[in-house]
Amino acid sequence: GILYGINRHNNSLILFDRFQMENANYVVFAKSGAGKSYAVKLEVLRALMVGTEVIIVDPENEYQHLASAVGGTYLNISLNSDFRINPFDLPIGLADEDNADIMRSAVIGLLGLMGLILGKIDPTEEALLDKAIWQTYAKKDITETSDFRTVEMPVMTDLIEVLAGMVGAESLAQRLTKFTEGTFAGLLNQPTNVVLNNQLLVFSIRDLEEQLRPIAMYIILGHIWNIVRSELKKRILVLDEAWIMMQHEDSARFVFGIAKRARKYYLGLTTITQDVADFMSSPYGKPIVTNSSIQLLL
Repeated sequence: GILYGINRHNNSLILFDRFQMENANYVVFAKSGAGKSYAVKLEVLRALMVGTEVIIVDPENEYQHLASAVGGTYLNISLNSDFRINPFDLPIGLADEDNADIMRSAVIGLLGLMGLILGKIDPTEEALLDKAIWQTYAKKDITETSDFRTVEMPVMTDLIEVLAGMVGAESLAQRLTKFTEGTFAGLLNQPTNVVLNNQLLVFSIRDLEEQLRPIAMYIILGHIWNIVRSELKKRILVLDEAWIMMQHEDSARFVFGIAKRARKYYLGLTTITQDVADFMSSPYGKPIVTNSSIQLLL
């Protein structure tokens, strides 16, 4: 395990391995300036020393120095950066996983993303989107029998083309076009070009507009989840300022899904937040806390 601190009663060292607990999830609650980032950075450094892979979603550029100090990869995701992540990517999947299940969970994830992008969608629109996403994959000859390593993944434009040809889905197609040809075109509409083979990865979203942050966090988390599901190894995922994800039901549900399923993939989710009330008022915030073996209160 690694060192977490000193026992104030007898000055002994507190050493333990979070991966030996019933799950490796960890919640950090503290007010601003109480030292939560410092505590997490120390844990990250010590985890790197014992060979654990660490992935950080960083809304405030707090981990840039840490990444450069240990030779980690620092990716700044913004509208004019060169890094692109395609939300339609599919994970390669472990040997015991069924391609049909992988595609189903990808479609569910994309429906959640559409909920974030489009605001409220009614059940009819959701049914149309569901059908359109399946057709978008089919258009690229991606089915349950495909080898996901070799196929070309669709992008947002493909989905819009499918929607434009569906009766009753024209308004959905129009609402999505701002993400393919409007202001936000760069963010969602190109194949992934991020190659991730470093022990420490930091995704920064500080330079993104406020309204795009939850969307970007959702896409980044989806991408990380694909990596986690493609190869089993000890990993820690640090989600700083987690309340950003808790503000919207679709993204909160997604984080809760990761917290619940992380153990199967040998992943420990670290959730850091200073807004305890905001976090707990979300219907998914409380179960994330109860689903974490370790809680750190500063």
